[in-house]
Amino acid sequence: MRNRFKINRYLLIIALGSFSLTASAGNTVATVNGKKIAQKHYDQVVATLKAKNPQFNADQNKQAIINELISRELLHQEAKKQKVQKDPKVAFALEQQRIELLIQALIQKTLSKDPIKEKDIKKIYKEKVAGANLTEYKASHILLKAEDEAKTIIAKLDAGSDFAKLAKEKSTGPSAASGGDLGWFSPGRMVPPFARAVAEMKKGTHSKKPVKTQFGWHVIKLEDTRKMDPPKYDDVKKQIAGSLNKQRLQEYVQKLRSKAKIKIN
Repeated sequence: MRNRFKINRYLLIIALGSFSLTASAGNTVATVNGKKIAQKHYDQVVATLKAKNPQFNADQNKQAIINELISRELLHQEAKKQKVQKDPKVAFALEQQRIELLIQALIQKTLSKDPIKEKDIKKIYKEKVAGANLTEYKASHILLKAEDEAKTIIAKLDAGSDFAKLAKEKSTGPSAASGGDLGWFSPGRMVPPFARAVAEMKKGTHSKKPVKTQFGWHVIKLEDTRKMDPPKYDDVKKQIAGSLNKQRLQEYVQKLRSKAKIKIN
């Protein structure tokens, strides 16, 4: 029980992070030096905690929540008493939070005027997901620090050396112990240069040129390929809707930029 209370209290502190607790009207859960803490703020905290942990029991933790709300209000009052808000760094941070809140409210208002329709999501799913030619790859690689080292490995492979043995001896990557085996993966799981190189290779061959990524220089062997079933509509529906909303937001910002007088110093 003691450990669970600590976890709940930690989550509670997170849940309280963005709330203003003083109430001007309505039902209250406590009063601190004449300032009321609204029931709606208690309800918001409970909702946030349940979203993070569906098993969270509000009734069992009611007093703990109220105590934290009281402590937070006491700290808030003391901060105002000491005029912490006048500190330049604090004032700047508060202004940034105010700006962020206004921006998020504007975004929500703008997007809610014309919500993404189901037919638009299904259209994108049909065109870009369900109809996509999806392939998974099974490959191994040897990761090296220098291009010359990679070229030397390629020369040895061309001469008939065993790929797995070279990987165990020379690779600096975590897959070295397993002969460089990366298992099955989709292109999206790999960095773009690596994914492009694999997609251009023929099954059973190794790369003839070193492939550079931020991790170093790779020599790749494509073991096998297989077709992937596209993800189900319900599994990617929210992701597609988010992408469409992001696109709409970018267009909205571009429209604002086109009307604005902007000077970059």
